[in-house]
Amino acid sequence: MKDSIMAKIKITQVRSIIDRPQKQKDTMFALGLRKMNQSVEKEVSPQVLGMVNKVAHLLKVEEI
Repeated sequence: MKDSIMAKIKITQVRSIIDRPQKQKDTMFALGLRKMNQSVEKEVSPQVLGMVNKVAHLLKVEEI
């Protein structure tokens, strides 16, 4: 049986999405980030990590 406690990460937008390709803007919105310095907490999964890797230059990521 899988462990009930999943690892979480805190994702914070630290750079603007102005003048970024539309795919990067869409990825930021999919992560739930809409404003500068906004943070969201997500459970670690391959899908979330893939999105984070695509826009890593715009984010700060911390383990919780």
